[in-house]
Amino acid sequence: MTLRLRQICLVAPQLAPVAEAIESILGLPVCHRDPAVGKYGLENALFVCGHQFLEVVAPTRDGTTAGRYLQRSGGRGGYMAIFDTHDPERRRAHAEALGIRIAHVMDYPAFFGIQLHPADCRATMLEFDRSEGNEQLDGAYWAAGPHWHAGQRLERVSGLRCIDVVSPQPDDLAAHWARIIDAPLQRDANGEAVLRFELGSVRFTRARDGAERLDALHVDVDDAERVMAAARAAGCGTEGAGPDRGFVLGGVRLVPRTHAVPQKARA
Repeated sequence: MTLRLRQICLVAPQLAPVAEAIESILGLPVCHRDPAVGKYGLENALFVCGHQFLEVVAPTRDGTTAGRYLQRSGGRGGYMAIFDTHDPERRRAHAEALGIRIAHVMDYPAFFGIQLHPADCRATMLEFDRSEGNEQLDGAYWAAGPHWHAGQRLERVSGLRCIDVVSPQPDDLAAHWARIIDAPLQRDANGEAVLRFELGSVRFTRARDGAERLDALHVDVDDAERVMAAARAAGCGTEGAGPDRGFVLGGVRLVPRTHAVPQKARA
């Protein structure tokens, strides 16, 4: 069964400052811009993080869903967690059986996906997609366009290790997501609830401010201290302590984690 945490989407008031910061701090080029999001009043930029993706969207007109999200959240929190799977149709039926509303269905040649209503998911919107050819990690990934491999910089960024979702009741939210995603709930070494997938994981922690949101994104990089220095030079505020120390960008805390460079990148 294929189930990967494949893409995280952030929303920003303006696209260029966040996209340029990602390029300069993480050393990643934009791999794809999708003009089709214009019909939703958005513009976007996508970056390859190993075999996963980081997207930033920004509203281009008033009255968009993304714009309303920014107003409600005060600009803090990730916009979407997107899963790559082989069975979005089954997951649609499963969500509906749980009483979770389907916010949007995307049915295109070589692609099918569903977005669940964020109010029913809590914390952030969940999406389940299938791209034709997604059986292999190096295969097609519709959202990133046909040439996404050109944006890979495995020697700099090798993956999105984990996202942190915070809540005043983290165990309750964890059980809710486990039911929606249809995945077994586990505990990490600190006793915190976690969902693990073929790629990536979700950790549920207690909110410091009483909010419920996608709060942090842990990124595997070649040198976490270098990335933190680049973030400070770019004017990003820092947040967190110890292994959870990161910088704030696009409404979330990005936590760089030093990770061994893949053999493919060293060759």
